[in-house]
This record gives sequence, C-alpha cells and structure tokens, in this order.
Amino acid sequence: MLHIEHINLVVNDIQETLTFYQAAFPHWKIRAKGKSEWYGVMRNWLHFGDDYQYLTFNDDGIGESRDLSGHQLGLAHFAFVTNNLTAMKERLAKAGFKVHKEGAEHPHRANLYFLDPNGFEVEFVQYFSDIPEQRNSGE
Repeated sequence: MLHIEHINLVVNDIQETLTFYQAAFPHWKIRAKGKSEWYGVMRNWLHFGDDYQYLTFNDDGIGESRDLSGHQLGLAHFAFVTNNLTAMKERLAKAGFKVHKEGAEHPHRANLYFLDPNGFEVEFVQYFSDIPEQRNSGE
C-alpha cells in the first residue's frame, strides 16, 4: 500500500505557518530543522510531523500563491482525514484561523477548507461510513 510520506511547501514565514499546522496536528512535533542552499538562495527548513509522515516548510517563498478561483496550473488544495471535524475547527479558530469555505452537504462525510498563512488551501474531512462506495459517492 502506498501513502504520502511528506509534502514539501515553500512558505513566507516558518513560525507563522507552524502556528496553523500545530493547531491542526497537536500530536505532531518538529522532527528536524536546519539551513540549506536552494539554487543559490539560503533558506531555513523545518520538518513537522510524526514518525511516519510530515510537512516540510522552506522559508524562501516570494510572491503570491495561485488564485484559487482561477484556472492556473498548480496546487488546488490538499486534504487530511480527521475523526473529529468539530474539534479541528475549534482548534484552528482558537489559533486565529477561520473557515475559508464549507464542503458540500453529504450523508457520509463532512469537510471544511482553511487557508494556511501562505494561501495554501487545506481541506479537513470527516467520514461517517467505512464503506468506500458511500464515502466516495458524488451525492
């Protein structure tokens, strides 16, 4: 079986970014951090996660993220499964982050979208069924 090991994000500010993801994943920790050169530019990097998966933040980001309402190539969003969407929403609200948009009504799942401090859209989804046909239906 395959699973995602890590997502590597170029960000504006590591600490600001970390605030969002620490609220979303309170059980994760900083695994490693350091400095490196990327095509002639020095940058700080940080790995935040658990023993099996993590997010990498690199602080050499410049410019703006893609327009999420547009049609440019690039990342639209990435998603994480949670077993308590309400608690996720409350943790992020307490950290100062508001819901960007709500997912469509569905009998077997609920989802919310947030924007992290860099403009990446992050989806959190809670499933109410273990049956793949129900979870994945387009109802």
